[in-house]
Order: sequence, then structure tokens, then C-alpha cells
Amino acid sequence: MRPARRIPVLYLVFMLSVLTGWGWYMHTQNDVSFLARRWAAALTMVFGSFIAGSSPEGSAAISYPVFTLLLKIPPSVARNFSFAIQSIGMTSASLLILGLRVRVDWNYIRFVTIGGIVGLIFGTYYVVPLISPAAAKLFFVSLWLSFGVTLWRENRNPSRIVFESIPNFQSADQIRLILFGLVGGIISSIFGTGINIFTFCLVTIYYRLNEKVATPSSVLIMTIETILGFFLHAQILHDFSQESFELWLTCIPVVVFFAPLGAFVITRLARSIIARLLYIILFVQFIGALIVIRPSAWQWGLCLLTLGIGLGLFAYIARLQRQSVV
Repeated sequence: MRPARRIPVLYLVFMLSVLTGWGWYMHTQNDVSFLARRWAAALTMVFGSFIAGSSPEGSAAISYPVFTLLLKIPPSVARNFSFAIQSIGMTSASLLILGLRVRVDWNYIRFVTIGGIVGLIFGTYYVVPLISPAAAKLFFVSLWLSFGVTLWRENRNPSRIVFESIPNFQSADQIRLILFGLVGGIISSIFGTGINIFTFCLVTIYYRLNEKVATPSSVLIMTIETILGFFLHAQILHDFSQESFELWLTCIPVVVFFAPLGAFVITRLARSIIARLLYIILFVQFIGALIVIRPSAWQWGLCLLTLGIGLGLFAYIARLQRQSVV
């Protein structure tokens, strides 16, 4: 049992190092009044980081819409903050997942990450400048809701078989995961998250990977993606603003606790409960986006069209898995 304790020690060392470094830096500052001004961001990240550790949704799925639509923070600031804060919270969660030896699928992680790195870089330079944040958010919450409906329908079948790893893994599966990772990386370049839930859709519907395995796997994927995104914006593009920095400093002590707490909770839950939690998150996320964005007529049309196409697409994928796996 000793090897199983080594990484949790690393998690504790990481947590203490982060908090010590944060405390030392704040002690050297003459003005820390921004901590009080940014209280809403810290409160948002209590929920966001817990969800990031306990589901295939990154914390940006919560912080991005709240920051941009309620707190009126510019989308680029919210995205860069998302990368920065997830580099702390999701790293903490990942160290705990690895330390507790939670089952993950390394083929899923490895090949999605390859595509995700390319997608993140491509999306940052060539896609982000062309996207309307509100329309993009409505598109993706509608698509993910259609996935949630499909997964709910699949799980209503009491005899549904799930797997602890992708079965009969072949070269075609490598290509498929890389391509989905590529698209997921582009999504993450826009919002600061997305590759985790997008690829989670594929592995749970098409491959019937157990949600209890797919969820921590997706956390590890998003951890790698978010560290790269943080480095890209802070060290290469140099567009990490003072506002993003203040938000990051405010939320570090929150996420270093709540993200790993979410990861720990997920190890204690049954697969069916994890699936129900995901349904609720996807539904609330969709309704929340509608309330905050208040879609115009054409945006309502986009939502309904995306829902219809998504339901058809995921239903088709669900039918394919019965032929290709069983």
C-alpha cells in the first residue's frame, strides 16, 4: 500500500507550496484591497472548482458565463483566468486522483491530449478572433444538453453494459480520439474548457466507458490542456492582464481545496449517481445560459437547431456502438 500514498503526499506538498507561495506574495504587497472587490469571483469558484474536480466539466463552465455575463468581465480576461485558475485547481485534483489510484483510461487520456494540444494552439491563433462568445456559448450548452439527454436515455436501459476501459483498442480508435481531441482543444481555446466534456461524450456514448472511469480521465486531460493554455497566454502571447491576475490571486486559496474535494467525492459515488449529477449540471448550465444571455430570435433558432442535430448525432453514435462494441 505504500506506493499508493506517495502521490497524495505530492498533492499535500503541492497544496502547501501553493498556499505558502500565495501567502508570501500577498504579504509583500502594499495593496490587497482587490481581494474584497473580487469576492464574487471567489464565491463562484467554490462551486466551479468543486464541479471541475467531480465532473467532466471544467470550472470555466461555471466561471466563464458568470464572469462574462453577470460580472461583465471581458471574455478574454475570463478565458485567461480560467486557464490560470484551473492550472492550480485541476492539478490538485489530478494529483489526488493519481494518488488514490482512481481507475482512468490512459488510451483515452493519451490520444485526446495529442489532438487537444494541436487544437488549443490552432484555436487560439485562428478561431478565437472570429467567434461571438454569446453565440458560441449557446451552441455548446445546447450540444452538451443533447448529449445529456442521450446518455440519460441510454442509462434508462437497466441491462446497459459499460466498460472499465475502451475495449478492443485499435489504430482507428487512436485517430478518432485524436480528432475529437483536436475539436475539443479548439473549444477550450475559446472558453478555457471544453475538451473534457466534448470527448467525454464520445467515450461514454460510443465506447460505453464507465462514467466513473471517464470522469477522472477527463480531469487529467483538462489539467494538461489548461497548463498549456496558461503558459501560452502568459509567456508567449503576453495577454494575461492585471485583471486576470487579480482574479487568479483571489481564487487560488479556494480552488486548491475545493477541486480536489470534488475529485475525492467522485471516488465515493456510484456510477448512476455520477451520471445523474452530470444530467443536472448540463441542464442547469443550459437554463443558466438562457437566463443570462436572453437569446434573440436567431439565437433561439441556433439553440433549437443544435439540440435537434445533437440529439440525432448522439442517437446515431449510440446505435453505432451497439454494432461496433457488442
